[in-house]
Amino acid sequence: MHYILLSLSLICSHAQADMLSDSTISPKDSLRKIQLSEIVITASRIPENVLKSPVSIELLDSRQIRLSAQPSYFDAIENLKGVQLLTSSLGFKVYNTRGFANPTNVRFVQLVDGIDNQAPHIGAPIANALAPSDLDIQQVEIVPGAASALYGLNALNGLAQLITKDPFSSPGLSVSQKTAVNHVNDPLISAKVYSETSLRYVRTIGSRVAVKINVTYQSGYEWIAGDQSDLNPNANTSLGLTGTNNPGSDLVNNYGDESANRRTLTVGGKKYVVSRTGYFENNITDLSLRNLRGDVGLYWRIRPNLTLSYQYKAATLNNVYQRTNRFRLENYVLDQHGIALTSPSVQILAYRTRENTGDSYNIRSMAENIDKSFKSDNQWFTDFTNQFTSSTAAGQSAVDALRTARTTADAGRPQPGSVTFNQQVDRLRDINNWDIGASLRVKSWLYHAEAQVEPTRVLWAGFRQKTGINLLAGLDFRRYVVFPDGNYFINPDITNSNLIYGKTGGFVQASRQFFGEKLKLSGSIRLDKNTYFNPKVNPRISAVFSPVENHTFRASYQTGFRFPSLFEAFSNVNSGGVKRVGGLKIMSQGIFENSYLRTSIDALQAAINADVNTNKLTTDQAIQKNKGLLKPNTYTYLKPEQVNSVEVGYKGLFFDKKLYLDVDFYFNVYRNFIAQVEANIPKGKNPDSLAYYMADRNQQERYRLWTNSKTKVYNYGASLGLRYSAGRDWVISGNASLAKLNRTDQGDGLEEAFNTPKWITNVGISNPTLWQNVGFSLNYKYQSSFLWQSSLATGVVPAINTFDAQLSYALPTPGRLVNSLSFKVGGTNLLNRPYTTFTAGPSVGGFYYVTVVATAL
Repeated sequence: MHYILLSLSLICSHAQADMLSDSTISPKDSLRKIQLSEIVITASRIPENVLKSPVSIELLDSRQIRLSAQPSYFDAIENLKGVQLLTSSLGFKVYNTRGFANPTNVRFVQLVDGIDNQAPHIGAPIANALAPSDLDIQQVEIVPGAASALYGLNALNGLAQLITKDPFSSPGLSVSQKTAVNHVNDPLISAKVYSETSLRYVRTIGSRVAVKINVTYQSGYEWIAGDQSDLNPNANTSLGLTGTNNPGSDLVNNYGDESANRRTLTVGGKKYVVSRTGYFENNITDLSLRNLRGDVGLYWRIRPNLTLSYQYKAATLNNVYQRTNRFRLENYVLDQHGIALTSPSVQILAYRTRENTGDSYNIRSMAENIDKSFKSDNQWFTDFTNQFTSSTAAGQSAVDALRTARTTADAGRPQPGSVTFNQQVDRLRDINNWDIGASLRVKSWLYHAEAQVEPTRVLWAGFRQKTGINLLAGLDFRRYVVFPDGNYFINPDITNSNLIYGKTGGFVQASRQFFGEKLKLSGSIRLDKNTYFNPKVNPRISAVFSPVENHTFRASYQTGFRFPSLFEAFSNVNSGGVKRVGGLKIMSQGIFENSYLRTSIDALQAAINADVNTNKLTTDQAIQKNKGLLKPNTYTYLKPEQVNSVEVGYKGLFFDKKLYLDVDFYFNVYRNFIAQVEANIPKGKNPDSLAYYMADRNQQERYRLWTNSKTKVYNYGASLGLRYSAGRDWVISGNASLAKLNRTDQGDGLEEAFNTPKWITNVGISNPTLWQNVGFSLNYKYQSSFLWQSSLATGVVPAINTFDAQLSYALPTPGRLVNSLSFKVGGTNLLNRPYTTFTAGPSVGGFYYVTVVATAL
């Protein structure tokens, strides 16, 4: 740790979480007790009744986790109202709420006991890499929508707070073994075994000191991304070459046949778009899953209401992950040190997260560079052209000649699993330049400190008693530090050896109750200052009205800002002949001003090909005819994103508190979406020859730049949640959420894709005492089809219809050494109907598991 940071914010109050322990809740009429007593902290950063939260909040408590049909609490989050799950692999799942999703969700924050659970260099949660184990989780709180007013940074789409068990109230030893099978009846591979072993040990020393240890190890085989849909189906339509006869195809999960691996070949007076052959993902990478994570915590109760704690967390990941491309994470290491001081009125927190990507690599770059290492692009396309010419001269049809030409050009190509192929993989995974290698080499650090004070609780208690006003204030400081690797990141600031990027911020919140505590008004304002941007102000106002007991109406308005992530601001990546450059002026000055939009360049080249093939023009005539299609790049340097959000909602209990109802509606306006634009710069300087430069791939420098959309985007949505206690411990639950992109005011085509289904619904039924000590739950999920757009692939994601179920059994008298012993048998996607959660993502099939949990005092 280069230095120690200190400032102010929230540490989750484990004491409140203890109030929700299973041991304090009777199974009988559990629904009414849960809904009335549960306390949440995430919505307002102070403890409050879940019914009276000023904004929508979803809760996954210990009882719901225990009865969930999903194999873990992290999977069970998917069933909460309004939550969208994105599965990049078996070992990497990402959540989103309220639209504009992507597998690296920089607009959604994930906290663990108040600590940001992100990989520093991407600025987004890295799934459950540093998340609590199933044995140590107390509850999960999800705040859908903007939370920037209190949490700042990236909380535009939502926030997840994972709260662990208090070591002082839950000592002892717990061990869990989960064994499962997936890939059942998978045509690509035989069934595979999954294993997850967890251990939790807590030792208290007197009433003031506690030690907590958690360890979890996962092993298995990833879901396979094997979509063979063609992303470039119209490349040769002017020649009548479509479908499997298209030599310029770009198959979704085949890598090495993308735009950078294609050329237009002129043969016999016709122009053919031809791509190299490439490799499918399951042939190019190791799909085994081997993840190890754990944490150690020391807790000292200085006084009954004052606790000092230290935690160390670490994880080693070996699984598949997706960003703009798909990656194999290999020996990827994250670790984190955190110190917290908590009391009822003051909380102080400081932590450092370190990231080392280890031996990880880009799967696409690996594939295309194995192709290039075997035979250069120039040689391959020359061999292809020569053989095609010979074959057509010998009387073969164009279709047959194209196949013969590919076979000839590919002769001697390394085959997956061969010694030559494996040698190339080992060589390329150690080359830190994606134009000629594939390695992902990033070392980064995140330093964060924050503190929060509620002065009216103790120090200014007299002021609160006189005015009724409650005050809350906080400060925070964050700094990212990256070691420049020369490819992924460079350091444009020569005054520092490392790349440094950071922000500071703070907030003030005031609230007061009126009319006999029936109405609560709250207001907060937050100010954040980033190194490269002017200060941004985030206000929030809210009203909560409870006219009678157990019925609450709420309304809120807030704004949110998101500063560019480290990667968006400073990336410097060579990839397939395309330079990906961060959008700050210090990184991209001169590129924006002198480039032309790739969309217009593609249109120019397609028009030239069509005129040569169909209208019998010469290439020169076609260039002159279509040169007006070229469009200069009109985008410019990065600015922060902004959202303005209005939300109204209602929560209530009916029928003697047996029915719980939660309804919300929201409307958002987004500005300055951070997205990417592809733009090329001509190598030549003669302005009269511009169209000729852009018609020739070799005469232009290609860039992918981070910038802002000019479009203002409007989206809205609503959700409904129900839970009904039907008696004899039966609970019926359901939720439905609507998310819709309303309109864009310009439609410039650059806005971040909505990437969200219109409808997500869940229906469940459960009973913890179905028969004696046997419990049961069944859940049905429906998700409507939707358009997915990304730089990797665009397509329609089919609708999802799945059933999940579980049976659990608690052994009545486990024995003297074991305090409790339980078994859980279940499955997700029980009918084993494979589905994907986004285009280019893996196909998710049935997952059938058995879990055994033993605890000892």
